[in-house]
Amino acid sequence: MEFVHRPVMPAEVLEGLNIRPGGVYVDCTLGGGGHSEAILIKLNDSAPGGRLVALDRDPEALAAAANRLAPYKSRVDLVRSDFAYLGDVLGRLGLDRVDGVLFDLGVSSYQLDNPSRGFSYQHDAPLDMRMDPGQEITAEDIVNNLPVDELTRIIRAYGEERWASRIAEFIAIERKQRSVKTTWQLVEIIKKAVPAGARRQGPHPARRTFQALRIAVNKELEILGGAVRQGVQALLPGGRICVITFHSLEDRIVKELFRQLATPCSCPREFPVCVCGGKKEIIVITKRPLVPSAAEARENPRSRSAKLRVAEKL
Repeated sequence: MEFVHRPVMPAEVLEGLNIRPGGVYVDCTLGGGGHSEAILIKLNDSAPGGRLVALDRDPEALAAAANRLAPYKSRVDLVRSDFAYLGDVLGRLGLDRVDGVLFDLGVSSYQLDNPSRGFSYQHDAPLDMRMDPGQEITAEDIVNNLPVDELTRIIRAYGEERWASRIAEFIAIERKQRSVKTTWQLVEIIKKAVPAGARRQGPHPARRTFQALRIAVNKELEILGGAVRQGVQALLPGGRICVITFHSLEDRIVKELFRQLATPCSCPREFPVCVCGGKKEIIVITKRPLVPSAAEARENPRSRSAKLRVAEKL
C-alpha cells in the first residue's frame, strides 16, 4: 500500500524551526517525508544550499520518502536509525552542530492503516507493532511471555488503562489455552475483560492497551528523554528544537526536560546564590504547547491530540 502520512502542523513547525538560509536541519522521525519536504522547500526558497538529515527506523518509510524527496536528493541524507542514536548519526556525517531538530513522535498513518504491521485494533493482523521490522521483540512476545504483574504495569503505565489488571489476567487465562497471535484475538480478550458499562463510554476499549504495547515494543518513552537531550546538544546557538507529541506521557517527558534545561539550578530556594553550577541551555519558546487549528483537526482527525513544544538553544 502507498505510504501516506499527513504532516501535523507543518506551518507551525516551520515557524518554530525558524529556518535559516543555508542551514542544516534534522528530521528525527522522517515517516512519509511531509515535514522534511516542507523544510527543504523553505530552505530552497530562502537561499541556495542547506542540508537535511532525516532518520527513520522503518525501511518502508525511508523508501517512500526517498521518492518524495528525490528532487532534493543532493541535499538530503536519509539514514536508517533509531533517533536514540542521533548523536552517533551526526558524528558519522561529520556534523558537529545543526540549526534545527524536529521530532514528530508516535505512529504514522501508514503504519496504523497497513494491516500487516499489527498496530491497529481495527484490522486483523499478526500481533507485531514493531516500527523497525528487524528488531527482535514483538507485541506477541510481550503478550505471551511477560508475567501478569509486568503486563499489568505496562498496560497501566503506558496506556493509562483503568482496567489494566483485569486485562492482564484475562490475557493470562487465554494464553494458557492458546497463544495470543493476532490483533483481533487480543481485542476480543480486552472486550471480555472490560466491563460492559465501561465499553459503552469513551474510546474503543482496546485503544489504551494497544498504545501501551506499541510503546513497550518500541521503547518509545525509554529513549525519548535521551534523544531530545542529544537534539539540544547538537544545536548551534539560536538553533531550534521542535517536538510534536500525541499523548500525555510523551508530552510530560518533553515538558519536564525543557523545564530542566531552561531552569537547571537545583539549589534550595532559600539559598541567596546558585552554588550547584547548573547552566541554562535553552529558552522555551512555547510557554504553552501549540495545538492544531480547528480546520486542521477536522481535515486530519488524527492530528487532534498533537501538541508542539519549541525551544531555542542559548
